[in-house]
Amino acid sequence: MIPSRPARALLLTVAVAATLAACQRKEKEASPEAAPPAAEAAATGPLSYESATPYAKVSLTLPEAIKTQPKLYADLYRQEVADLGRYAEGAQADRTEAGGDSAMGPYEKTIVYGGAVQTSRLFSAMRTDFDYSGGAHPNTVATGLLWDKTEQKRVTAADLFAKGADLTALERALCTAVNTAKKGRPGAEPVTAGGDMWSCPKLTKTAVVLAPGSVQGKAGGLTFLLDAYAVGPYVEGAYYLTLPASAFQGLLAPAYAAEFGGQPLKAGDVTEDLRPKA
Repeated sequence: MIPSRPARALLLTVAVAATLAACQRKEKEASPEAAPPAAEAAATGPLSYESATPYAKVSLTLPEAIKTQPKLYADLYRQEVADLGRYAEGAQADRTEAGGDSAMGPYEKTIVYGGAVQTSRLFSAMRTDFDYSGGAHPNTVATGLLWDKTEQKRVTAADLFAKGADLTALERALCTAVNTAKKGRPGAEPVTAGGDMWSCPKLTKTAVVLAPGSVQGKAGGLTFLLDAYAVGPYVEGAYYLTLPASAFQGLLAPAYAAEFGGQPLKAGDVTEDLRPKA
């Protein structure tokens, strides 16, 4: 029996639709875009760099954990090596202009990233910059690296806190931690909020890193990095002080509040724990 014209049209429409659907399924299966996105591979490359000339010795050391963040690793390694190269060039120009006094020896710059801590969203490491370019003593500066793994960008310590948060109580807690640590250093004088020579540190001028904690995947607190001269004379050295998350949990920005919890593995003065080992 021959189908009527309307029936033949309907059958033809169904056949065409089935053919198109089959073609689309094959294209989707063959297309790489149809596959679920693979996890970003770990970065590959060196974790250290060294260069030595008669004028300067420079080096860089990165932690193994940074390879879990390929973009951060690539940007950081490239930037630091370039900066070390400029330092070496400047040392040559400086020493040549000064008459090339070989008795002094080459300048030295050592950059070490250590103490890596990660939460589900944040990656943190402490950057220590040792620089000797002549003078009475070398200079060591500690800064904090904070990386938002979700946004794939660096963030500042201020970004961790909610806009408009009153940090007064946290600053008082940090000042108390400074004075407690000073009790363990012979001759160290306590600081006050309105001190003439040395005073309590301001959070806006203090570098921070995440402190490892008792809860997996969360930071137990923040470690505040105060270099020599920050709260006392050079002879006192640096103060690296950890405050528990409970001291500032209510001040955190909503995006980062869940990244903290539990207790820090060690609170108070952690200077010796974080100081780069020779």
